[in-house]
Amino acid sequence: MTNFETADFFTDTSLIENPFPYFEYLRSQGPIARLPHRNVLAVTGYAEAIEILNDPQTFSSANAATGPIPDLPFEPEGDDITEQLNAHRDEMIATGLVVAKDGKEHANHRSLMMNLFTPTRLKANEEYMWDLTSTLLDKFVDQGHCDLIADYATPFATLVIADLLGIPENDRITFCEKLGPPPGAVGGEVDYMDSQVLGMSFLFEYFGQYLAERRETPKGDILSQFAQAKFPDGSTPSVDDLVWISAFLFGAGQDTTARLLGASLRVFCENPELQIRVRNDRSLIPAFIDEVVRYEGPVKCASRLAVKTTTVAGVNIKAGTTIALLYGACNRDPREFEAPTEIRLNRPNARKHLGFGRGVHTCAGMPLAKAEVTASLNRILDRMMDIKLSEKHHGKPGDQHFSYEPIYTLRALKNLYLEFTPVR
Repeated sequence: MTNFETADFFTDTSLIENPFPYFEYLRSQGPIARLPHRNVLAVTGYAEAIEILNDPQTFSSANAATGPIPDLPFEPEGDDITEQLNAHRDEMIATGLVVAKDGKEHANHRSLMMNLFTPTRLKANEEYMWDLTSTLLDKFVDQGHCDLIADYATPFATLVIADLLGIPENDRITFCEKLGPPPGAVGGEVDYMDSQVLGMSFLFEYFGQYLAERRETPKGDILSQFAQAKFPDGSTPSVDDLVWISAFLFGAGQDTTARLLGASLRVFCENPELQIRVRNDRSLIPAFIDEVVRYEGPVKCASRLAVKTTTVAGVNIKAGTTIALLYGACNRDPREFEAPTEIRLNRPNARKHLGFGRGVHTCAGMPLAKAEVTASLNRILDRMMDIKLSEKHHGKPGDQHFSYEPIYTLRALKNLYLEFTPVR
């Protein structure tokens, strides 16, 4: 059994499949608990997480995507490390991501990103995704079984974000190939981080070339409009800025939505009465999605860096400390959510979950993700009856097991094997 007192949340793979007992151990230490490694304070309290997320002047997002690994490229000194951070920011991994930016720079980059989420664009994208659900389901539904992640969720999320960004039709198959398991992978068992690095390399190469060409010679398509975009003050972003935004949108939009679909179907399978209830009343789907995000959301941990010494919930936080916001724990804080380990579709505060973040960094793709899952669940319930987990792959009820990607940022099912009765 894992020793929670000495466990390293960021590297201990025994915490991957079911981190919730560990989260409850941390909660027993208080809403903010010091971890034994890496100068990290872990936040399991909902109210404390909200306070931190709403104070970007004290808590920087510079390490939002990476947490405490690798170490800071400088030794923090004093009670305000803002100048040190600014001097070394370019040395930090993933510093170009919009989620890792602060202040005006974040606002500028977010404004560019929001240009892709206009009501007109989202409406056209939603029409595309409803057609896509049927196209993908047609490929396997008559078999009566599938791996939801590989057969549906990943290609669906990839093609939807490709459509939103205006990727030409003849390039979309390449995107699915490059962002799926590498050729020759056996059973999809590939190193997650290696696949992410390969995928991001492809995205940077593709968008770098495409956006540079469209800036010089616009062709009236969506990416041409994006290549010509301006910051709110009228200045012109670099092509590199646009590439970072495009790659982030594609990577984040594809991965987290696929994982949310997996979590939704796992919940359905583990709660057959709930599956029947939602099947018979589709108006419950929005509440179901919010409750799944709260209960089993894809974002397990986000990070902040304390740039000023401060106090939260009576805990002294020294400048230079990494704050691990354990959303998977905060969303089960019994002080905020009654019976947090239960799925309740009538939960009055279900939408207060932190699954899409909060504050200035609230996920811009939230409406898109919810629309994708809504369309998918409707079509899946239309085409599949009596959806169950495959006992061959996951074990018998009461002794089931699941394989999750060995990462501390996401709650990411590798596979979800389903059996069902096709509806013809």
